[in-house]
Amino acid sequence: MLTVLLYVLVMAGVAAVLFFVASAVFGRGETLAPLPPGTTVTVLPATDVTGTDIRDLRFQQTVRGYKMSEVDWALDRLAREVDDLRVRLADAEARAEEPPVDGTGKGGGAEDVGAEDVGAADVDGENVAERASSESTGESR
Repeated sequence: MLTVLLYVLVMAGVAAVLFFVASAVFGRGETLAPLPPGTTVTVLPATDVTGTDIRDLRFQQTVRGYKMSEVDWALDRLAREVDDLRVRLADAEARAEEPPVDGTGKGGGAEDVGAEDVGAADVDGENVAERASSESTGESR
């Protein structure tokens, strides 16, 4: 009977040592806390999204696919970028089609810019700054 008790104690001691060695080597099995609601690990730059940025875009996976809020956010962000680029392209095309101002065929220089143009540029600059700050804080318009 004493032999059986001795064997059980030795086995329990060996099991305890193996458990502590395995815990030290492999860790305690702790997982990271989940992200707070409304946050994402999906990242896009605030302006000037490139093809590489889109190719590097990754979403959190859920049981039925990708996290819908992240995909919706990315699509909305890319849609705004496309809209902005289309407006800039239309403005550039409109400027290219304008007739020369001074009649020499060279077009007007910086001295020909009227007060209306400067005011519009200032408003556009303010809008761009507001849009960049709202995108960097995660707000949407």
